[in-house]
Amino acid sequence: FVEKYVDRPRHIEVQCLGDGTGNVVHLYDRDCSVQRRHQKVIETAPATGLTDETRRTIFGDACRLLAMNNYRNAGTVEFLVDGEGNHYFMEVNPRVQVEHTITEEITGIDIVQNQIMIASGKTLPELGLTQDSIDEPTSYAMQCRVTTENPAHDFRPDTGTIDVFRMPCGFGIRLDDGPGFPGAKITPHYDSLLVKITAKARNRKDAAAKLIRALREFRVRGVQTNKSFLLNVLSNREFLEGEVTTGFIAANPTLMSPLKEKDRAQKLLHYIGEAVVNG
Repeated sequence: FVEKYVDRPRHIEVQCLGDGTGNVVHLYDRDCSVQRRHQKVIETAPATGLTDETRRTIFGDACRLLAMNNYRNAGTVEFLVDGEGNHYFMEVNPRVQVEHTITEEITGIDIVQNQIMIASGKTLPELGLTQDSIDEPTSYAMQCRVTTENPAHDFRPDTGTIDVFRMPCGFGIRLDDGPGFPGAKITPHYDSLLVKITAKARNRKDAAAKLIRALREFRVRGVQTNKSFLLNVLSNREFLEGEVTTGFIAANPTLMSPLKEKDRAQKLLHYIGEAVVNG
């Protein structure tokens, strides 16, 4: 078995919906090239730096593959794209993915709801979903995954009790949260994902700026998180320019540099509590 070597590829995927009758639409593309050990870290939509020809070909191949198999569900067709714009099929993920949020933000289409409607027997035309009815995105969305992992120690999962948990908010910020709240016990038996933060803006740099602001507002005390790593990525010039490859994280070890936070409020509260109780 010989597999083609793709040098410095980008990971580009196409979100699709199929109704099982041969009708398939695409909801445009996502760039998931920021990865660590083949696990996605930060996802963006739409992908930047693709030629119109490459984009059209990828969309066509994705829809044709699913239509030929009467695909019925939400699904993602994933490709590697090299520096010349050539694309290579990897796989079809026949489910809603973690990063579906950014596609929902740029298209205004509720993927989860439509998946349920398709499962109930609705066709895409009955749902008002034809390719001509889906407008080309005019905005940009970016998602990061906040986890209880310590970047300074090879992303070792951390455990403990959350003492402080304050979520960010604001215009253009979407939160899909999980097990985070004051008093929550973080154990090693479950996924380390705390919350997905999605930012929507007019362009890539503005979306990154919103994510940076949201992460700086985000407060977690009691367990380590990958917040410092995410902030380092979002501030990286190469990342902001938009065309990083799947080797980006491995080629930039300084992204693991820890963020020093003073935690003044929590220290003050502990001091006051100690003084009141013990004098």
